[in-house]
Order: sequence, then structure tokens, then C-alpha cells
Amino acid sequence: MRKIMTVVGARPQFIKVAPVSRVLRHSFEELIVNTGQHYDYKMAGVFFEELGIPKPDYDLGIGSSTHGKQTGLMLDKIEELLIAEKPEGVLVYGDTNSTLAGALAASKLHIPLFHVESGLRSFNKKMPEEVNRILTDHVSQLLFAPTETAVRNLSNEGIINGVSNIGDVMYDAVLYNTELTEKQYDLHQHFGVESGSYYLATIHRAENTDDKNRLKAILSSIASIPGKVILPLHPRTKARINEFGLDEFLGATNLMIIDPVSYLEMILLEKNAKGIVTDSGGVQKEAYFMKVPCFTLRSETEWVETVECGWNRLVNPETECLSDYMNQEITQPYSPNLFGNGQASHKIVTGIKEFFGDF
Repeated sequence: MRKIMTVVGARPQFIKVAPVSRVLRHSFEELIVNTGQHYDYKMAGVFFEELGIPKPDYDLGIGSSTHGKQTGLMLDKIEELLIAEKPEGVLVYGDTNSTLAGALAASKLHIPLFHVESGLRSFNKKMPEEVNRILTDHVSQLLFAPTETAVRNLSNEGIINGVSNIGDVMYDAVLYNTELTEKQYDLHQHFGVESGSYYLATIHRAENTDDKNRLKAILSSIASIPGKVILPLHPRTKARINEFGLDEFLGATNLMIIDPVSYLEMILLEKNAKGIVTDSGGVQKEAYFMKVPCFTLRSETEWVETVECGWNRLVNPETECLSDYMNQEITQPYSPNLFGNGQASHKIVTGIKEFFGDF
């Protein structure tokens, strides 16, 4: 049986690995390498337990650092593992430093690289994720794009071979886990709220948290929302709020501050919210899957389809107020197949089998 090494390290990647790994292991031997990019239990460890992901074969424990140092440490350790384990392919997800480190290590050793979530572009190279995804795409042999827009982005960069639109693996994950969530959790008992009685907010991106004035504007804008807002507070955001002396905003009467939540808890909160405010790419999509209006605290998004269809609105908190938009109705129809049919994981494994000629 051929050996595939899967390299992950951040919360969104664990979510994507779960449905793919379930299918992949029927046809391949999989080794999972967790770089440790997200090292907090609620941000990482609980995901392996909750989603039934096999325990990582290797946990590198890299942790937080500057982009260059973190990526370099990952690259060094992943290269050692590739030389020792000799996998026939490397599978990476998304656009994190773990993605780039896995991609560079595989490319330097001439091991076929398979990139899930290829072709996303924000066209903002100040975002480290944008650089990571561009570089990874240009050294990949198989590029699994989630949408036709992503396929076009790759074509515009001259990348055509090995590209396929397989849909979004996060849609696979949501379909699989929503029922599990509802069996495991009761919204009122767990969070003390009723369905449709609150908004959900998440803030974590460096461009939003590391600029004092922008973070202040975001917190002020969230505080202006007419109604209860549940805010699972990301460790980065909490640290910056303390550093910048913005703690007073956490005392807003409409805010319900909670610790970071697990994936199933997040699904529960998303599904029952009347609106979602976020800077997360994954949450934007999940909001769409749940048919919940989304307000994205960025000037651009990789998931342009959600904006074009009217279910997602880009909001600049430094010049716009969230409360002005929260009650606007969505007039465009919901398109159920915008991100595929929930079979992306099977299509990924089929694509890898075809690459090796294993039929």
C-alpha cells in the first residue's frame, strides 16, 4: 500500500483532514504530521478527539514564533521525516506556514505534492496566507480547487495541469458533523441562549489584532450591534486587547465573552446564530453552509462567491458600523451547490489514485 504523508498544524486543517482521512485510509497508508502551529488544547488537541482524526504519527511541537523562524523549524523537521519515512506523496491543506513548510520540503526532495484548497486568492500579498498559497500552488502536482473561481485563478497564473474542481472538503465536514453536534450538545444547556437570539463573532487575523486603532474600531463596532454577541476570544486577540489597554470594550453589555470553543461547539453556535461577524475564511464558508448572514471584517476575501451571492458582506470597521447592516435582508436565492456536493474527500482520493495509476 502506498504511503502518503499528511502535514497539518492549524485548526482549520484538522477540520479538513477528518473527512479526507476517513476515505484516504481505505486505499493508502497515511502518516499524519502535526507541526504544532496551533498548540492550545482548545485550538488544536480537542479536534483530534472530537472529529475522530487518528492520533498524529509525529507531533513536532513547533509552537508560535515569527513567520520565518516557525516556517524554517517546520521545514527542517519535515524534511527529516520525509527522508526517514520515504512517502510516495505529501498532502497539504490550505495556506498556513505548515502548508508552505510541507510544500517546500516535498518539492526539494522531489516527492509529489497534493494541495487541497488550491487556487484561492485574496490578491493581497501583505497577508502571509496569500504568499503561502501562491508558492504552494506553484510547486504542487495535484491541485484540488474548491470552486470554479479558484480554477480560473490558477489558469491565470499558467497553472493548468493537475488542476480539478472537487468542491470544498469543509462542506463534507459540516454535513458529517452537524448531526453529531446536535446529538452531543444542547444549545441552551451548554451556552444559556436560544436559537436565533444572538450574533456570533470571531476575531483572530494579525491585520485586525496587531493594529491598535483597527482592533479598537472592531471592538467598538461589535459593541454597537443591537443584540447579544457571543465572542469566543482567540488567544492572540486576548493578548492584544490586554497589551493595547482595550479591556473596557470587553465589558460592553451586549458582549458574552467565552473561551475558544471546539469545532462541534462552533458548528452549534454558527447554526443557531442570526448573524456571524468574522475575519476567518473558514467561518465565512460555514456561515454560508448554515444559511446564516455573514459580515467579514476585511477589505477582501478569498471566498468571493459568498459575497457575490449576497450572503456575505465585507465591512471595514474603521469606516463602517456593523449595526447599519445587521437587519438588512438577503434578497438573492441560496445556491446549494456553490461549494460542491459534499463528496470532495472521495474526489481527492480518486485523484491521487489516478495520479499513481492505481486502478
